[in-house]
Amino acid sequence: MPDTFKAILISRDADKKQSVAVADLTRDDLMEGDVTVAIDATTINYKDGLAITGKAPVVRRFPMVPGVDFAGTVVQSANPEWKAGDKVILNGWGTGETHLGAYAGISRVKGDWLVALPDGMSASDAMAIGTAGYTAMLSVMALERHGITPERGPVVVTGAAGGVGSVAIAILSGLGYHVIASTGRTSESDYLTGLGATEIIAREELSEPGKPLAKERWAAGIDAVGSHTLANVLAMTSYGGAVAACGLAGGMDLPSTVAPFILRGVSLIGIDSVMAPRQLRQEAWKRINAEVDHAKLSALSRTIGFDDIIAAAHDIVDGKIRGRVVVEM
Repeated sequence: MPDTFKAILISRDADKKQSVAVADLTRDDLMEGDVTVAIDATTINYKDGLAITGKAPVVRRFPMVPGVDFAGTVVQSANPEWKAGDKVILNGWGTGETHLGAYAGISRVKGDWLVALPDGMSASDAMAIGTAGYTAMLSVMALERHGITPERGPVVVTGAAGGVGSVAIAILSGLGYHVIASTGRTSESDYLTGLGATEIIAREELSEPGKPLAKERWAAGIDAVGSHTLANVLAMTSYGGAVAACGLAGGMDLPSTVAPFILRGVSLIGIDSVMAPRQLRQEAWKRINAEVDHAKLSALSRTIGFDDIIAAAHDIVDGKIRGRVVVEM
């Protein structure tokens, strides 16, 4: 391992003014953990954008290296499950929030936070999926546990051109679902249909205040937006359906009523990717490797370098990024 390595560092002064810069760190700067990983690839998630721009209180310890997930190679391990040379993935567990994260050459973490990189999947492929895609798979798995099958009817995906939405469409279409993609970027229709969406609807159909109950339009939904969008998705879900809520790009509020729940038996399922049990993570990554069309990964992702991370973080918060961004380290 090198004596020093570059990292993006978020700092805050006595007046709580945040600043972001590239810094040189040493191994002594790393936090406690029993496995040290050389980071091969990472990605830009919406949460990473919020952390770097300071537009939401994602970071809870300063100074902080942002970046909530990575794929890398173990270089040192005191954990019996891992040895030098192992290829691993990390998603969540407070990295980039309370534990130094992925935007650095090296990270030291707890071995229990890691899962093995699936056979045949490269580090870049894993980060084309990233936390957003892993969250999308957790959402699909939750709908399946609720009994939502392709025969039940369409599934709506909100924030469809974003990271979670893009991968969710690819997964659902591959499983045979009729996918309705809701997006504020209808210019991306060709991109979304290429991923497998059958219908495209404008974001405005769902983003404004609506009725407590509306016409039944779909059997289920995956929502990464929240606020009025989630409320309308619930109001338009058919009897006995379910909605997996996994994001808040449109707001943390939920201006809904109990009507969808007590009159149509709709279920709202919360999806947490940060602290999800390891067994669930392993199942999700196994299914991603088996069920996501690897050819579609190139269509839903683009690759940047370390020096482009900060600009890309601003772009994702401003809604200028389509799909996934892979950072090759």
